[in-house]
Amino acid sequence: MDETQKTKISAFFSPTMILLGYNVVDRIGVEAKKLGGSKACIVTDEGVLKSGLVDRVKIPLEKEGIKVDVFDKVLPEPPVRVVDQCSEFIRKGKFDFIVGLGGGSSLDTAKGAAIMGAREGSVREVCGIDLITKRGLPKILIPTTGGTGAEATRAFVLTDEEEGIKKVSYSNYNMPELAIVDPTLAVSMPPKVTADTGIDALVHAIESFVSVNGTPFSDLLALEAIRLVSKSLPVAYAKGENLSARYDMSFAALLGGMSITSGGLGAVHALAYPIGTEYHQNHGRSNAIMLPHVMEFNLVGNLEKYSKIAQAMGEHVEGLDLSEGAEEAVVAVRRLLQMINISTRLRDYGIPREDIPKLVEGGMKQSRLFVPNPRNPVREDVRAIFEKAW
Repeated sequence: MDETQKTKISAFFSPTMILLGYNVVDRIGVEAKKLGGSKACIVTDEGVLKSGLVDRVKIPLEKEGIKVDVFDKVLPEPPVRVVDQCSEFIRKGKFDFIVGLGGGSSLDTAKGAAIMGAREGSVREVCGIDLITKRGLPKILIPTTGGTGAEATRAFVLTDEEEGIKKVSYSNYNMPELAIVDPTLAVSMPPKVTADTGIDALVHAIESFVSVNGTPFSDLLALEAIRLVSKSLPVAYAKGENLSARYDMSFAALLGGMSITSGGLGAVHALAYPIGTEYHQNHGRSNAIMLPHVMEFNLVGNLEKYSKIAQAMGEHVEGLDLSEGAEEAVVAVRRLLQMINISTRLRDYGIPREDIPKLVEGGMKQSRLFVPNPRNPVREDVRAIFEKAW
């Protein structure tokens, strides 16, 4: 534990209950009855609906006499308008609890709709820090990807299409009453989605571990998540039906989500957001592109922790000085990205060099995330990072 952590009060947040295990989703009906639910709205996207995973949730709910309807219009990087549409669907349907099923976009939409489904207005009104004054409808969150950890965070992230920026709502009321983490739900993920969501989990763990707001809780969770991702993401990418690898990735994503809830994020997310909003890259891929470049910039801010990251990723740092050990963390991350076929060059995604000023402006709009970052970037630093990434 860092000495500075001992001088402050550390907070830990988690869902009221977490169920982790193979086929544990089969218990959702029994658990929903305990919450007093009688009419459920499953919030998901068309892809999850077509995959047949909705039936894995719907059948055990109906077996317990619970009425079920489905909102399947979730979009990637969920726009405010879609969350408002889902909220209206929930209000009109008089549902008494929500089930979020899918990747981070579905879970974040479910979080926002659970709050707004119990009140009038737009979800824009609760974007900010602790603007939610009371708990909304009960919610059960079920991830189908091993990445975002959204089932365990106190935030949801939306895209404001009018302003062209990401908006975030932070509140303890965004925590679910139940998170169900079932690795069997992730087996059908294609390799690209496995790679992008898996790196998202790694970014969460790395950023929370080096954050100046890190806590003893986030440190423990983050290091284990880093170890699990580096061990099992290549296997899950190469052999999607490998249940052991899927278990590790589901658990790593959960731990990563819990670690950012205690420790926070940083400049990787800040600089990734404009890549997502401007060029429609998914959140995990945007983070992956920027991860090694931001890490190289950040190293001097916490050599010791970056050296520990390298060690957790299997690098041999014994006998190296701290700066050399820290540099091995970047080496390990680059190697992992190469193994799962992710480029970290902006030009490989059709982003022209002359658009770098636009990316800089977008990154600077997220400067709130620079505060917990281990090194303070200024505008010229941000420009240099994007130039290197190009």
